[in-house]
Amino acid sequence: MVQTSSRSTYSLQSRLLVAFSILLFGFLGLTGLVLDSAFRASIEGGAQERLQVQIYLLLANAEEDNGEFYFLQDLQEPRFGQLNSGLYGFISSTAYGILWRSNSARAFTPPENEYFQRRLEVGESRFERLVDSEQEVYFALSYGILWENGIDEFAFSVIENAAPYYSEISNFRTSLWYWLGGAAVILLVMQFLLLRWGLLPLRLIANDLKQIESGKEDKLEGVYPREIQGVTDNLNLLIESERRQQSRYRTTLGDLAHSLKTPLAVISGILPNLSSEVDKGDVEAVRKQIHNVDEQLERMTQIVTYQLQRAVQSNDKGTLAKHVNLSSTLNKVLDALKKVYVDKQVQVTASLDNQVIFHGDERDLLELLGNVLDNAFKYGHGIVRVTTRRTDTASRGVSIEIEDNGKGIPEEKQEFVLQRGARADTLVQGHGIGLAVVTDIVKSYGGQIEVGRSELGGAKLSILLHSIV
Repeated sequence: MVQTSSRSTYSLQSRLLVAFSILLFGFLGLTGLVLDSAFRASIEGGAQERLQVQIYLLLANAEEDNGEFYFLQDLQEPRFGQLNSGLYGFISSTAYGILWRSNSARAFTPPENEYFQRRLEVGESRFERLVDSEQEVYFALSYGILWENGIDEFAFSVIENAAPYYSEISNFRTSLWYWLGGAAVILLVMQFLLLRWGLLPLRLIANDLKQIESGKEDKLEGVYPREIQGVTDNLNLLIESERRQQSRYRTTLGDLAHSLKTPLAVISGILPNLSSEVDKGDVEAVRKQIHNVDEQLERMTQIVTYQLQRAVQSNDKGTLAKHVNLSSTLNKVLDALKKVYVDKQVQVTASLDNQVIFHGDERDLLELLGNVLDNAFKYGHGIVRVTTRRTDTASRGVSIEIEDNGKGIPEEKQEFVLQRGARADTLVQGHGIGLAVVTDIVKSYGGQIEVGRSELGGAKLSILLHSIV
């Protein structure tokens, strides 16, 4: 049963769009509030300045006689003479309250009765916002003066209905939010289009990956932005690595099938003979046949183990590769082979550079040396020579030469024996995969392998690796 993730899928574009929208609306909202507050402060400041002018007008034309005020000529502001015009003038004192009011204020009741009872210092100007019982808003400005006699203190006040001002503020606010809302919609559309354009390379990668999945493409070959080029390069490396791994699996199955043929054929030939020997009652012959079967089964076990290791083994070099001392590894392989071929009394001459370091997988090195030296021990006539040294290319490589004194490999077959399944000597038991495996390992490390004739008379294998540090 296929289990689906409990987490719902989401779109990166949607997440960015929501995030930028929140930021956009937050910015535009804050901008609108700041502009609205600034415009309102500007309107109220302008109202205060206009009321100050009206007070100066009253002061310039006012006359006083025995505590009563009058004006010799009409005021320049006609609204002072119009009943309920919205502009009202007053002269008052703390002791007596209102001493004079303009004709416009004959039927006007101040929003706050105690407003004219407040004492103002001489030269003090007080601007206030008053609200009456019907929630009507007024701007009021009062100015304290000391009259000409130097004794009496009065307050000149002007009150104006604030409705026209707030109507202007309301109109500005409506226009402001209308334009900010329109700008927000335009910016959202532009933001959406820009996000689609900016995220287009990701959609192209997704489409290219689908093409690879369907087998129409081999790798990501599009032109991608610099910021994601590293991702696409790594994806291509991953795809290539996966293909190599699959190729290794196919090769391993072929090698395994090929390698198991001979042991199975031998066992198939032994079983009839074994039945015959059992019928005859020849215990020694039966024991010998069973021993031969055990050898073939052990050989099959070794083949399967080896091929499974090769199937999961990665020959890709990388930063995690270890430093392996080549001489130490060679000595391990030589010691093991001397025990295997103890009957042949093989004489080994080794000229090794103890400072050479192999940068790679030690299992690769063991597999490489094991196959080549095993052939030298098997096909040689008792003498094997091993030489290792650094190359001349700035100590970045190592040369390995393995020679024997056997019959050697004819020149016309020196390239042939490196192929998978090829054998130069079909009379000796073998599977024809050893040197092919060596060739694969050498190539995976960017090296070279050559087959030639040794001065000892047998074969000479020269191996050059470029993974030495």
